[in-house]
Amino acid sequence: MTIRSERDQHVVTLTIDREKKLNALDYPTIDALLAELDRIDADDTVRAVILTGAGQRAFSAGADIPSLAASIAGGPERALREFVRRGHALTRRIEEFPKPIIVAVNGLAYGGGCEVTEAAPLAVAVEHATFAKPEISLGFPPPFGGSQRLPRHVGRKRGLELILTGDPIPAARAEQIGLVNAVVPAGELLSAARDLADRITRHAPTAVAACLRAVTRGINLPIDEGLAVEAAAFAATVPTEGVRDGVRRFLDRTSASR
Repeated sequence: MTIRSERDQHVVTLTIDREKKLNALDYPTIDALLAELDRIDADDTVRAVILTGAGQRAFSAGADIPSLAASIAGGPERALREFVRRGHALTRRIEEFPKPIIVAVNGLAYGGGCEVTEAAPLAVAVEHATFAKPEISLGFPPPFGGSQRLPRHVGRKRGLELILTGDPIPAARAEQIGLVNAVVPAGELLSAARDLADRITRHAPTAVAACLRAVTRGINLPIDEGLAVEAAAFAATVPTEGVRDGVRRFLDRTSASR
């Protein structure tokens, strides 16, 4: 298996396990990762996901080039079917996942590895991590959503500099432009990701899912449409146990302080 899954209480850690290939995303690996996410989505006892790579050199070097080359050799339709649509399915699944996915970038995140980081709602990185969009050197634009997500996240000019040059940036720069939430020493990566997961999952899962849904669906909409998304997310939580418990705890604290 190219995806290892480990569970610790309410958090599942998924590891891309192709260390000798710099955890490149070949087709079986993408399919296996999608299957794991489907399984986690269906398990209400799992509250958060940490996604990382095996070893210390790479989170993921991106698409597996031999797989891509075979698809390209079959022409545009085959390349779109086997490569682009599969990559879009993965990054969209990560972006829209109803439980928080925290990418723990343990080394280089190039191409598809960077696009997975862009799609995830949260990310932490080790100090020696690097990020790059090298697709232009292969003659094509980012194919897993990176031409759309990166400029939206970091700004048009910053995004285009990465996309048009293919040059890598260090973890500190990735944090500065908002590609990752935090940069930590290598030995603290998974504990930092777990701490972030625990800080989120102390809250009601219905509230967490509603927040993820409101931000993901509304972020690129005009403000009026975004506010409608927010209102719908709020309305969906009103009848939930999370709201009842949260309001009751607040009222109890207020009464006790009087």
